[in-house]
Amino acid sequence: MNAALNQQWWRDAVVYQIYPRSFADSNDDGEGDLAGITSRIDYLRKLGIDAVWLNPCYLSPMRDGGYDVADYRRIDPRFGSEADFDAFVNACHSAGIRVIMDIVPNHCSSEHVWFREALSSPAGSEPWRRFHCVRGRGDGGHEPPNQWQSVFSGPAWTELSNADGTASGWWYLHLFDPSQPDLNWDCDDVRAEFDDIIRHWFDRGVDGLRIDVATGMVKAPGYPEPDDSWPHPHWDQDGVHDIFRRWRSIADEYDDRVLVAEAILGFPDRLARYLRPDELHMAFNFSSLTSPWDATSFVDAITWPLFHNDSIGAPTTWLLENHDIARVVSRFSGAPLRQPEENITILDHVPARALTDAELERGTARSRAALLMSLALPGSFYLYAGGELGLPEVLEIADDYRDDPVWHRTAGGTTGRDGCRVPLPWTEDGATFGFNVGEKTWLPQPAWWGRWSVERQELDAHSCLAFTRAAIAARHAVRFVGSTTDVTAHDGVLTFTRDTADAVRVRCTVNMGENAVPLPAGEVIIASTPVADALPPDVCVWTYT
Repeated sequence: MNAALNQQWWRDAVVYQIYPRSFADSNDDGEGDLAGITSRIDYLRKLGIDAVWLNPCYLSPMRDGGYDVADYRRIDPRFGSEADFDAFVNACHSAGIRVIMDIVPNHCSSEHVWFREALSSPAGSEPWRRFHCVRGRGDGGHEPPNQWQSVFSGPAWTELSNADGTASGWWYLHLFDPSQPDLNWDCDDVRAEFDDIIRHWFDRGVDGLRIDVATGMVKAPGYPEPDDSWPHPHWDQDGVHDIFRRWRSIADEYDDRVLVAEAILGFPDRLARYLRPDELHMAFNFSSLTSPWDATSFVDAITWPLFHNDSIGAPTTWLLENHDIARVVSRFSGAPLRQPEENITILDHVPARALTDAELERGTARSRAALLMSLALPGSFYLYAGGELGLPEVLEIADDYRDDPVWHRTAGGTTGRDGCRVPLPWTEDGATFGFNVGEKTWLPQPAWWGRWSVERQELDAHSCLAFTRAAIAARHAVRFVGSTTDVTAHDGVLTFTRDTADAVRVRCTVNMGENAVPLPAGEVIIASTPVADALPPDVCVWTYT
């Protein structure tokens, strides 16, 4: 492996998230694939990233974008062959880029061999031990075992049928879609299976695993109804920590492998428990993902995670968008938001209409400022593919093309996540804007997509792409060290300072207010948009103090 891949790289890494279906398509079937990603390795290298996080590319019926896994050890042919995967990993390593894969341990696909075996067996029998199969309430058991709700809307339970098609009175749990039955982590089979899966991918050269739904794997005994106490009966149960200690011991058998948690918790002290020295290496700080464009809100989103993580020697992991949330340009635009009909907790609200030019300009400026601020913070940063282009959320997707189960389960009441998953524009023109050389994409691209293309931005020294490359390069050049304890907000302006390996101090200043303020004293290192004598609204600047 490339000598540049250093020990504990993950503590301050810039990681680029790739949604495989939407990155680059090598065989013109309309869906991105591994060979397409490999063909763009030079693009990734020029970004200056340290690692790639690859969303699921396992064998899957794709009812939830690959998060319904039918076989955890096989690459889905739609993404290419096993050899294509190995070639992708080798190409990344040759370019000095690590590879993080998704692992989905809370649930599997209803087409997984275990679930098919259970369905062919009587409800409540031995094959069902690997899942949560529970007798229902009421006469004949035909009412759900409790009132738990799916994250994707509606009941979290589905009643099983007898061989003759009649209702059995037995129910299985799915915190997401019915095609994603929850695995029972009290079962030794489940624990042993995932031990082997983790080793399988580490043996294949994967450098880390991002753990989907990390807080949901263990359910409270007896499946009680939730109340106002914590932990919630199916979130953040203490038993998950035993699982992650077991996984950490496996990771420690290898050289410098990393485990990253998707742990959506509103309590930074609870989140820090996942990062104790014998548990996981990183956990996403979702407060930075959901904070509004407001200096005081961002102070809280920064200081509390740093306080709790620093206390146990763990890094904090920042992000502004991912495959589950509307694009940051649109979220920060100031446009009125569409309110979902139900509380879909993993989704943020999206604009209720197309952005005006002024809103688009505002959202773009704020997204650039937020990116530069995030790159100055202690810890790692995850950049979602397309974020470097300043892509806005795509709203104009016809109902017939929408793929997200959230859209379908709410009958369109919630917009869903398709708008942030539209295939990337590589060229300014063409039927698919260079995503492939064919004429189709799995989600439709808007007619205006070429305006944000890589090709067009490569020619513009002030483009979002040029800025992102420069910002990542500045982070590497400045060589931040240590944490920060002086994050403050005053009159809408957020500031903090960082020490560097060269024994100089850098101040990061973000104007989140409505008026220009004096430019901080000191040499300007980089600004999110050009600055002169003042710091305009919606601009971030780094200066030597």
